[in-house]
Amino acid sequence: MQKQMSYFPVLIFFSVFLPGAWLAYSISTGDSADQQTAITLGAAFFIIAITIAASIKIADQWKRAVVLRLGKFKEMKGPGLFFIIPVVDTIPYWIDLRVITTAFSAEKTLTRDTVPVDVDAVLFWQVIDPEKAALEVEDYQMAISWACQTALRDVIGKNDLSQMLVGREAIDHELERIIYERTMPWGIKVISVEMRDVNIPPALQDAMSMEAQAERERQARVILGDSERQIAVKFEEAAKTYQNNPTALHLRAMNMLYEGLKEKGTIVLVPSSAIDTMHLGSMAGITALAQNIAQEMEQIPRKNSREKES
Repeated sequence: MQKQMSYFPVLIFFSVFLPGAWLAYSISTGDSADQQTAITLGAAFFIIAITIAASIKIADQWKRAVVLRLGKFKEMKGPGLFFIIPVVDTIPYWIDLRVITTAFSAEKTLTRDTVPVDVDAVLFWQVIDPEKAALEVEDYQMAISWACQTALRDVIGKNDLSQMLVGREAIDHELERIIYERTMPWGIKVISVEMRDVNIPPALQDAMSMEAQAERERQARVILGDSERQIAVKFEEAAKTYQNNPTALHLRAMNMLYEGLKEKGTIVLVPSSAIDTMHLGSMAGITALAQNIAQEMEQIPRKNSREKES
C-alpha cells in the first residue's frame, strides 16, 4: 500500500496562484484600501489554488485508489486523472495490481520424522479485487507473509524429509492450495508457490552421504554377482559344446597358447598333464610351436619396415 506522489497538482497550484498573486501585487501599489483588497484577493487565490491542487489525483496504470467519503467507502478510482472533494474525500490506500513476489521461510521446523530443516520459498500473487484487499484486512501484504509462513510450517510437519527432497512439486501444489484458501477472502489470487532451498543439519548430510555411498556399493556388488552368474552360465554352455566337439576344444587350446605367446618376451608355463588332456602333442612339439610363433612375431616389424622403405 503505497501513497501516490505526483508533481501535476503542484503545477496546477502555481498555475492558479501565481496569476492571482501578480494581480494582488499590482493592486497593492495604491492606498491602504487597495492594499487590503490585494491581501484579500491573494488569500482567495491561494485557497482556490490549494483546493484545486488537492482535488486533482493521478493513478498509474497498475494502481487503484481507495476513496473514502467521510470515512465510508465510496469507490475505486484510476487509472489516470480523477478528482476528489478535499477534506470530505480521503485516499488511505493505493493498491498495486501487478504480480508481486513475497519470499518467506521456516527455520528449525521439524518434519514428520523429527528432522529439523530450514526451508526457503517464494510466493507469486496478485490483487484481483482491490476493494476486498483494502477493506477486509488491515495490511494484506503482511497478512499474506504470515499466512505463507504458517502454511509452510504445517506442510513441513506433515511430510517426511525424503518427501520434501524428492517430491517438491507436490509440496508446492499443497502450499498453493492452502495459501489460496486463506487469501481468497482478501481478493488475492495466488499464482504459484516454489520452494527454493531445503537446508538440513551438516551431521545429517554426512549420514545421508554415507548411506547413499553404502547403497551404491551394495548395488555394485549385486551387479558384479549377477555378472559372475551370467559368466558361469556361459562357461557351462561352452563346456557342453567342447565336450561334444573335441576339435573345437583343440582349436580353443591352440588359440589360448597363441594369445599367450604372441606378446614379445612372454613366458607361458603349461602343465604337462594339461597338454596331455587337451591332446596337443608332446612337450617338444609345443616348444617348437612356441619358437615358430616367436620368430614370426620378430619378423613382423622387419616386414613392416621394408614395406615402408619400398
